[in-house]
Amino acid sequence: MAFDFKKEYKEFYSPKDQPSIITIPKANYLAVKGRGNPNIEGGEYQTAIAILYAVAYTLKMSYKTDYQIKGFFEYVVPPLEGFWWQDGIEGIDYSHKESFNWLSVIRVPDFISRNDVNWAKERAAKKKKIDCNPLELLAIDEGLCVQIMHHGTYDDEPATVKLMDDYIARQGYQNDFREDRLHHEIYLSDPRKTAKEKTKTIIRHPIRKI
Repeated sequence: MAFDFKKEYKEFYSPKDQPSIITIPKANYLAVKGRGNPNIEGGEYQTAIAILYAVAYTLKMSYKTDYQIKGFFEYVVPPLEGFWWQDGIEGIDYSHKESFNWLSVIRVPDFISRNDVNWAKERAAKKKKIDCNPLELLAIDEGLCVQIMHHGTYDDEPATVKLMDDYIARQGYQNDFREDRLHHEIYLSDPRKTAKEKTKTIIRHPIRKI
């Protein structure tokens, strides 16, 4: 049976509807960085997502090619994730999506190397006829965080974020946003196929003890 991150690490991918504090260990991700409104049809964000999935599935299916990845085992491609920030703003201002900076990522197993990613980028670019050069392999160490399962649209997130803020204040923590610690979302639903009220998104924020 293929290794499934969501099943093996339920504490990271199945939070409850109430906030909880968790420490997230360092992990490797395919990543594409950009700026702008993610809802623009055919825009930079949607192009980045296409690149991510093209390379992610090329790596996943590598065992069916002549290219051999050392230590490879079959696995399920984990869900899409996104780190979001706006210059000069702590947290997120949902009313100004045009000023979003984003780092879109998909987790990969530890056996995936930079050479493997370079191979997959070249193969995916030829097969999908897209430029995969913007993609890189990043190690991200989130550390101490608060997280919650959000139900509903992305524009409804502020109410859920307030639950998180109130919770950490009661527990003696505060948000710890900075250049390498950002508003983080993990997308468990495909918004194209899921009713808005049933969409599930993990929201995760970096925190520190007061």
